[in-house]
Amino acid sequence: MFSKGASPMTPTYDILMRSTDVAGLKQNAGVLMSGVQVGRVAALNLGDGGKYVTVTLRIYKSYPVHKDARFLVEQSGFLGDQYIAVVPTQNKADLFVGGDTASAEPPFNLQEVAKSAGSFVQRLDETAKKLDDAIVEVRRTLLNQDTLTNLSLTIGNLRTVSERALKSLDTLNALVETNSPAFSAASSNLVVFTDELNLFANNLNGLLKTNTPGVNATIQNVQASTESLKFLMGDMNAGKGLAGSLVRNEGLSSNVSRIAENLSVTSSNLNHLGLWGILWKKKEPHDRPPVPAEKLVSPRESRQN
Repeated sequence: MFSKGASPMTPTYDILMRSTDVAGLKQNAGVLMSGVQVGRVAALNLGDGGKYVTVTLRIYKSYPVHKDARFLVEQSGFLGDQYIAVVPTQNKADLFVGGDTASAEPPFNLQEVAKSAGSFVQRLDETAKKLDDAIVEVRRTLLNQDTLTNLSLTIGNLRTVSERALKSLDTLNALVETNSPAFSAASSNLVVFTDELNLFANNLNGLLKTNTPGVNATIQNVQASTESLKFLMGDMNAGKGLAGSLVRNEGLSSNVSRIAENLSVTSSNLNHLGLWGILWKKKEPHDRPPVPAEKLVSPRESRQN
């Protein structure tokens, strides 16, 4: 106590620290804050059937401790003695007074870590075994001789196809380069044709705009003519007028046919004998008999002959 700058007469206050495990902490162990001893462990008591440990920390009155500080059970070195470390945080809480209670964080337990590491190593070994089995299965199914042979053939075929594709591309490029003037001329012709087509379309639009009244009048005349024709056809079907009478009256129709036949005979005689030949015809023995109607020819056939 004398060598550490403390004496039995130094004024102190107690802080009751609770922890689930103190990891072999002993009485009179040091209490350090930022590496400076600010007190010592006065007593260790089990509570609630050993579920927690109450550690009495005797702190020197010259070192105030705020209630937002952290309390840790640590050890000096890898296998050194345990001590209580007080780690200040923001120092915004109230100060500890005698008899106040604080909670300590669970200490680092090397044995628990070793156990966890052992189970982790065991799981790692199992994983490695599964991975090794998977590799063996892959080798057996995928990396056998048949698969490797097929893979090699596939790669060879792919290389051949790629070489042919490159040759085809070279041929296509040569074709394009060779026929580039023709392509250019065709493009120019297409452009000229497009321009002319646009000009024609513009002229046609102008023509339609200019002659729109005439076109509309023509269409109206055609519509009127169609209506008149429909009216005439209706009258003819109804038997009205000469055409309707010819259609409806069979006797009149046959008379018109006979008149047309007589006109045909007369026109044929006029064609052969002339008008004066018919009017001043002499009775001579060498006169030819009248031409039968079935042997008469029309003026058109006579002109053709």
